Amino acid sequence: MTAPRPTTPRKAFGRLSLPERTFVANALRTETVGGVLLLVSAVTALVWANVPAGHDSYESVSHFHLGPATLGLNLSIAHWAADGLLAVFFFVAGIELKRELVAGDLKDPKAAALPVVAALCGMAVPALVYLLTNVTGGGSLQGWAVPTATDIAFALAVLAVIGTSLPSALRAFLLTLAVVDDLFAILIIAVFFTDSLDFAALAGAVVGLAVFWLLLRKGVRGWYVYIPLALVIWALMYNSGIHATIAGVAMGLMLRCTTREGEEHSPGEHIEHLVRPLSAGLAVPLFALFSAGVSLSGGALGDVFTKPETLGVVLGLVVGKAVGIFGGTWLTARFTRASLSDDLEWADVFAVATLAGIGFTVSLLIGELAFDGNATLTDEVKAAVLTGSVIAAVLATVLLKVRNAKYRRLYEAEERDEDLDGIPDIYEEDEPEYHLRMAAIHDRKAAEHRRLAEVKAAERHALAEVTGGAGDQDGRPA
Repeated sequence: MTAPRPTTPRKAFGRLSLPERTFVANALRTETVGGVLLLVSAVTALVWANVPAGHDSYESVSHFHLGPATLGLNLSIAHWAADGLLAVFFFVAGIELKRELVAGDLKDPKAAALPVVAALCGMAVPALVYLLTNVTGGGSLQGWAVPTATDIAFALAVLAVIGTSLPSALRAFLLTLAVVDDLFAILIIAVFFTDSLDFAALAGAVVGLAVFWLLLRKGVRGWYVYIPLALVIWALMYNSGIHATIAGVAMGLMLRCTTREGEEHSPGEHIEHLVRPLSAGLAVPLFALFSAGVSLSGGALGDVFTKPETLGVVLGLVVGKAVGIFGGTWLTARFTRASLSDDLEWADVFAVATLAGIGFTVSLLIGELAFDGNATLTDEVKAAVLTGSVIAAVLATVLLKVRNAKYRRLYEAEERDEDLDGIPDIYEEDEPEYHLRMAAIHDRKAAEHRRLAEVKAAERHALAEVTGGAGDQDGRPA
């Protein structure tokens, strides 16, 4: 009987493969820029809505209606931002999820276990914290889903602002966690926030999606085909009663994210590369501009910590997210063969889990859906989302700054490319060719140093002769 082969324990947060590292770096670069724009938009909205001279104009612009009423699309600007522009955001999220499922960390069930369990726990625990807070405080249970979402763009913007050089493995974990988080948030929106259905419109949206899928399978190209079709699908989905952003996710999931012979990038990656800047740079910031403009005052901020609904949101984001994600990660490592990377400590995982408590885009959207019809409570919950996100960002900043020197050393080791071939040395250390290239580089450096040594020795010898000759001349009688 053949002896069973020993299995090597997997390293949680271990080194990424080079293609995965490149993808993560490119994705995070765009998300970070978008996150900074998101921060700017949120601050602009708060200033605009709270400065006495600007409050009325903010309300007027946000509630200004436009669009064809005959098609059921005579919506306010704020409504267009939430249902229309966020469909672009969720379209990109759908492509990210598809890529993770077919070519990323979620392709391997063993590797996927960590971010999936962490994301599930990171949504279940905040919801539980909210429910317990409101059951004991006598508040509304409708907002249980508000603190379940993580805003990856906002989180990465915080990283950019505080200048922390997180190792690529932790950044990839945060990105994958947010992708899974978005998936479950989408399911929550579809299942729990659909009051009534227009089956005719829903059937039309399904037919449109089928046509979209068929065109993709046939290899039909041209934005002039897909953009009008996407708009029709979106409009039908909106009129069906299901949140219109679901259309964006569905179309994103249909794109092919694997390469074929002769292709450098898959169609999904190519389209994501084109659309992500539109999502991160325009769609999400505009949504923030018309969603974050809540009236703030000393009394209003104090109420955030006294009302059960708002307190539940803050505690869910700050406590629930950190405990849920950290606990899910620890349990996965405890009961599987995964172990923490030698370069990291559990304190690092907790810091990233705390950072995931920054809930903004999807949390604001769910807050609007959960308390639809109650404008006062909607604004209070939005204020709670902002407050909880700021607290989580401050806590994460402190925790990450403590370990920043360690992160910088890890980051520099990941980026070092002494042989100047465009590939970090850490990925080539097992290749003989790498060491031959390094030997040649050191030989050239050694030869240059020997040449310089000879030059310096000759210069010193010549100086000594000149000095000695001058002494002899001075010693002769006049």
